[in-house]
Amino acid sequence: MQRSLDQFEEAFEQEAALDEKRRRDLRIRAANRSRARRIVSAEQRGRVRFSVLAIALTATVVTVVVVMFETLAWLVGG
Repeated sequence: MQRSLDQFEEAFEQEAALDEKRRRDLRIRAANRSRARRIVSAEQRGRVRFSVLAIALTATVVTVVVVMFETLAWLVGG
């Protein structure tokens, strides 16, 4: 009887240790997934910001060139 109780306690302790390891592993995996999602999100925001910056710069260049040539035409023609 004592032997089976000792075996039961040992099995219980092993199962508890396995449960603790599983929970720890799950927490680590969840943290890694969360970190990966944040990284992907930051990369996507960076791409959008870069695109907006490139479009703004292009629009500025086009505007400056048009105004410059219009002014030049006005000065030369006038």
